[in-house]
Amino acid sequence: MTERVPFDLERYVQRSTSGRCFICEFLSGNPDYRHDTVAETDAAVAFLNKYPTLFGYVIVAPKAHREQVTGDFTEAEYLDLQRFVYRVAEAMRRVLAPERVYVLSLGSQAANAHVHWHIAPLPPGVPLEQQQYHALMHENGVIDAQRADVVDYLAKLAAALRG
Repeated sequence: MTERVPFDLERYVQRSTSGRCFICEFLSGNPDYRHDTVAETDAAVAFLNKYPTLFGYVIVAPKAHREQVTGDFTEAEYLDLQRFVYRVAEAMRRVLAPERVYVLSLGSQAANAHVHWHIAPLPPGVPLEQQQYHALMHENGVIDAQRADVVDYLAKLAAALRG
């Protein structure tokens, strides 16, 4: 069971502008930045969004701290990373059967500078006015999923990525 709950956007902004890279902290094992890992390659990691606006929302990031969506990669590195994004999105699509999978890169030099891609599954039946940007905005709340549902999703997603 999932439920949408209010989100403390002010606290989130403070944390994301603190100077600590949430992805580097997560990868170094800092428990304050713990995320559930979905899959990884030698160069990238996929993990569940800690503050998802849609159930099943995954983030994919290079393991090395890179800040430019294209400029910090060779063409081959970028294409390898996008293959991983594609594989995660397709596994998500097979597991959740969303109406649409949103894929985008957010962040800036001011907050969340480590480049990453958001892969967010829009469930079927969401009214148009609650889709697209609305569905991704923390101002509209975040999903508070039961841990058992998250663990089940992680297992299914991992299996879909293997198969």
